[in-house]
Amino acid sequence: MNRRQFLRLSTGALGSVALAGCSGNSSAPSLVAPTGPEVVAAAARRGEAGAVRSFTLDAAPAHIDLGGVAVDTWAYGGVLPGKEIRVRRGEVIEARVRNGLPAETSVHWHGLALRNDMDGMPGVTQPAIAAGTEFTYRFAADVAGTYWFHPHTGLQLDRGLYAPLIVEDPDDPGTDEDWVIVLDDWLDGVRGATPDSVYAELRGSTGHDMDGMDSTHDMHGMAMGGHASPSPTDVRGGMLMGAESDLLGGDAGDVAYPYFLLNGRTADAPVALATRPRARARIRLINAAADTAFRVALADHRMTVTHTDGYPVTPVDTDALLIGMGERYDVLVTLDDGVFPLVALAEGKGGLARAIVRTADGSTPEASVRPRELDGKLVRYDGLAAATQVRLAPREPDRELALALTGTMGGYDWAINGEPFRGADNALTVKAGERVRIRFTNDSTMWHPMHLHGHTFALSDNGPRKDTVAVLPKQTVVADFDADNPGLWMVHCHNAYHQEAGMMRTLGYLR
Repeated sequence: MNRRQFLRLSTGALGSVALAGCSGNSSAPSLVAPTGPEVVAAAARRGEAGAVRSFTLDAAPAHIDLGGVAVDTWAYGGVLPGKEIRVRRGEVIEARVRNGLPAETSVHWHGLALRNDMDGMPGVTQPAIAAGTEFTYRFAADVAGTYWFHPHTGLQLDRGLYAPLIVEDPDDPGTDEDWVIVLDDWLDGVRGATPDSVYAELRGSTGHDMDGMDSTHDMHGMAMGGHASPSPTDVRGGMLMGAESDLLGGDAGDVAYPYFLLNGRTADAPVALATRPRARARIRLINAAADTAFRVALADHRMTVTHTDGYPVTPVDTDALLIGMGERYDVLVTLDDGVFPLVALAEGKGGLARAIVRTADGSTPEASVRPRELDGKLVRYDGLAAATQVRLAPREPDRELALALTGTMGGYDWAINGEPFRGADNALTVKAGERVRIRFTNDSTMWHPMHLHGHTFALSDNGPRKDTVAVLPKQTVVADFDADNPGLWMVHCHNAYHQEAGMMRTLGYLR
């Protein structure tokens, strides 16, 4: 979409949109535009008068050392992850993005309820940032929490274009340490593989050799070409077969990754987190992967979960956490005396990423060490309750949106309600002021981490406030949110390959 086409879209020429839940209605309601007066008014109510913090993001090709493994990829500022943006609640972020890539790009500010024209969805909220050009995002960071940012252009998320965004709460009493952990699965630049070449392989699975397969893959223990399921040191890219997890309801993922990373490093060359014994550490866990859930534990410690997706929960102790793509968790840990591996197991895939937490002298544990806590108590959504101050007020929904998650591995035809993404042409619709209930029903045999832009939702029965939720095969998740941020917003699977195939819809506000 060029700039002229986008401007025509943003002034109201949105095409034919059927009202959600109104079968047979062929009217084309007018939707709030990303630059419309409703968006401007909502931003004014949110407040944009705080101190301005300016940042520059240089998106460009980069040569990155993953820890003895060097790859050519794309990154922000030539580092992986990109340099953290950290501001205080109420400050205004002004981020200048300079595109030095050989392709167009964008930046989505994952988890933030910002103004719609700054959301970073090319062709919907802005034109793509063309190669050799720049764009400045400007928005208020009015809710404290752990967030991150990444492109919303093609499969660029599965390169090195991501970084943490931390909004500090000035009322937070603080801790001795504040550690940010970014988890990732990695294949870009390994033996010539790119996310696009792997996607082409996945899309090619519709050939004769895959006839009759659904998303269970149905070829347990095999990878494309007859190889065994990959180990953490297997450098083959491509399709993954037989990766299974009971915690994920079956199939664990589509893609065979040769490496799994923690803060840009492989398990053989881990980052070190050093402090003193009895220090109280806040650990912010971000899953920036494209196709991998991680089960995380710190050896010989229990973690106290305090936040998920930026919002506080009633504190609860756990041995381990399962973190889907796009999700974030904050935990508190009082550290013992010694050297301890912080391990992120690639759920169902056999590999891991790790860091070393050190409060004393001692040898570094071997990369193969698997903390017993990984098999201990694991807190799931039903074990978390939103903190009282962030619970939605009791209210019956004004509107329900039924989102069936559909598709198969054989056809690689991932979609919502059987329809692939078509911009605003098949938008789901809501009205400002409504309490909206989304009913995610997974009709496929693979799990999907579903993400809603511009809002947070509450899971049932005072469950946690979140913007990303894992929906397991053949299960339904109910999520309620208040329609208080006008514009055009995405709801999509945060498996980058499922999203690229079409598991994404626009949610639009009626004017």
